[in-house]
Amino acid sequence: MREERIINIEIKVTHLEDQIDEMNKTIYRQQQQIDRLINAASSMAKRLDALSENNDQTSPADERPPHY
Repeated sequence: MREERIINIEIKVTHLEDQIDEMNKTIYRQQQQIDRLINAASSMAKRLDALSENNDQTSPADERPPHY
């Protein structure tokens, strides 16, 4: 009876270890995706800043419509 109980506990521990490994892999992949998204957002922000600096400081609201 005692040996059977120990075997069941060992089986559960093995199963839990497998689940932890899978969760760690998932978290690692998610962190890689987050890092890529952060880099992409940063790159887009830099491009937007560069475009706004290169703009001649007029906003579309200040421009006359083409039908005038």
